[in-house]
Amino acid sequence: GITFAQSVALVLPLCVVALETPGSVAVHFVSALLAAIVWEAIFATIRKHAFSFHGVTTALIFAIAIPADVEVWQVVLAVSSGAILGELVFGGRGFGFLQPATVALSLLLISFPEIQLRQPSQMLALATLPGAMMLLVFGFVSWRVLISASIAVTVFLVGAEGGQEATAVATALVFGLVFLIGDPVSASSTNPGRWVFGGLAGGIIFVFSAGAVPTLDALVLAGLMASVFAPLIDHMVIVIHARRRAKRHA
Repeated sequence: GITFAQSVALVLPLCVVALETPGSVAVHFVSALLAAIVWEAIFATIRKHAFSFHGVTTALIFAIAIPADVEVWQVVLAVSSGAILGELVFGGRGFGFLQPATVALSLLLISFPEIQLRQPSQMLALATLPGAMMLLVFGFVSWRVLISASIAVTVFLVGAEGGQEATAVATALVFGLVFLIGDPVSASSTNPGRWVFGGLAGGIIFVFSAGAVPTLDALVLAGLMASVFAPLIDHMVIVIHARRRAKRHA
């Protein structure tokens, strides 16, 4: 399923981050994983549902995105809040419209303003590409979302000298676009809506980046805000489609 595919796709990025900041990544991942699994087990027991391992991807994304100096209690607090508010209160993965890792990272940034997320390196961006291709092949990431979001952010490439700024922007975008904004649960589900959703997310990234190279902080907040509008975007697409059909058959 999607959880297994995303987990496999995240292994290589996690290894790159572990090499860049050895020691802290393992502690952060284990802490995030335990927090997510505990809450998954609690909600599964209360609702008498089968236990799921969706918290694995949440823990992987969270551990990759946060800096080395985040405390364990901050990890547990943010992941617990993200898992509950972003997924479990809606009935589990597939029933809500928010990405739990995005919610967890957003709450971390809002609760602790001194924290800045990891700025993706070129190695992390390259490590993301094999998993991204796999997710695209299996249909777990929409190429429409990725392309429309990338187009919306191309304004950052205007005036790039020698391609250096373009490389920096591409490096900053890859991980966040694939695993935060491109997540199929939080993105629009209609094809026209995916174009609009990606464009909206790219525009929000531009606003939060203030004309500079996008940060992972900006992508997280853009992913959260765009996902809130995803149900409305899909609803409008369906309404427009229904009206067009009604006119054709009138």
